[in-house]
Amino acid sequence: MWTNSHIVHLPSCERTNREEMEVAQNTWVGAAPQKPSPYLSNRGNLIRDFTGILREGFLLYHKDKHDEKDNPNGMINLGTSENKLCTDLLSERLTQADMFHIEPHLLQYADWKGRNFLREEVARFLYDYCKAPRPLKADNVVTLNGCTSVFCCLSAVVCDPEDAVLVPTPFYGMIKKHFILYNNVKLVYAHLTSEVSAADENPFHLSVEKLEKALQEATQEGARVKAIILINPHNPLGDVYTSTEMMQFLEFAKRHELHAIIDEIYMLSVFDERTTFQSVLSFKKLPDPQRTHVMWGISKDFVASGMRVSCLYTENQDVISAIGELASFHGVPGTTQYQVAQLLRDRDWIDQVYLKAHRNRLREAHHYVVNELRNLEVPFLHRPAGFFVWADFRKFLKEETFEEEINLWHHFLCEKILICCGKAFECCEPGWFRIVFSDKLPRLQLGLQRLRKALQQLEENHQCIGP
Repeated sequence: MWTNSHIVHLPSCERTNREEMEVAQNTWVGAAPQKPSPYLSNRGNLIRDFTGILREGFLLYHKDKHDEKDNPNGMINLGTSENKLCTDLLSERLTQADMFHIEPHLLQYADWKGRNFLREEVARFLYDYCKAPRPLKADNVVTLNGCTSVFCCLSAVVCDPEDAVLVPTPFYGMIKKHFILYNNVKLVYAHLTSEVSAADENPFHLSVEKLEKALQEATQEGARVKAIILINPHNPLGDVYTSTEMMQFLEFAKRHELHAIIDEIYMLSVFDERTTFQSVLSFKKLPDPQRTHVMWGISKDFVASGMRVSCLYTENQDVISAIGELASFHGVPGTTQYQVAQLLRDRDWIDQVYLKAHRNRLREAHHYVVNELRNLEVPFLHRPAGFFVWADFRKFLKEETFEEEINLWHHFLCEKILICCGKAFECCEPGWFRIVFSDKLPRLQLGLQRLRKALQQLEENHQCIGP
């Protein structure tokens, strides 16, 4: 048992591991930039040097991936939010005969916003699974190669350079890269904390009052805030906001004439049967439909992050037209569009085979990981959605600083276990980590064994002070 007073130092690792860690540390945001390249513009140098913990952890993992046969001592990745639980089902479905249908028009240029057959299928799919009150229109759909592209394009058409977007923290950290690198759009934060009070029954609770305060402070500091990002179900917290909460957030956005960018990428990944997710598209009336834009894609709910297919639904035809001009940079291959349309229209397979297995496997994997965290006496948020657990490792820090959080992250990496620290999600409290559980049981078991070993090392080396 550990108390809140601990000393954490980076333990000795193999030389190659330490060298890789030092390379990563030197390239984090905030580290000294590399020498400017004469072959790059100022912007090119900024892009080259812009990196972060999520990216660095992912690169380290790819250099040394765990493989049960070929590299059993390689790194276990419980840091990347990628669903590996149902790849067998999707692989089987994508190799069936109806997926291999190539007509000449699929090999030619088409509307970059997406081919009509896919946009129509997406509209029908969202109408059914979001429980929209009326049929959704294909003309309101744009399909792009991943939600990264949706974020980038939206930031380009609703913001000018140096404008700002409000986002509650912690949040999916790569959004920062999408907005800054693509269009030089700033992010301003509404920081949520783990503190529980009469007003906040749950840790990291989001309220309109916190949004109002953050917006007011940002405006006083000279920021031109044009939009707000809302993630539901939430990454990394796993929260599912109620329809009442989401309506309050949308009304806040309308009061301040902010575009509301709603990320619903995990909408079919609610694994707790007692929790109901309600999409913004299910609302009978939106406070400001011309400034409400909903994102979804197949990367999470359909374990297909590598296929790079996402969509935007908005009633604002000016936004649709503007993004359509950028879509030639972010198009989806015609053959892939055909496969995705086939996938989405196969409702019997989705309902009777895939979604049942998807949610059952998520629930079982979540149950295993949270039980292991309980055994390790690591506090965590018990939430009903997503692929991850938001866990509290603050008691393992010498002091509650982000430097100590990075030391702990390094310590885990040296034991060949990748999880993501809170700094990667702009969490304002050092010591929180996101642990991804959407993987097969053998890798989860090995990953948690390594995590246990890493924490035990701290105790054995007298780097934690016992009771």
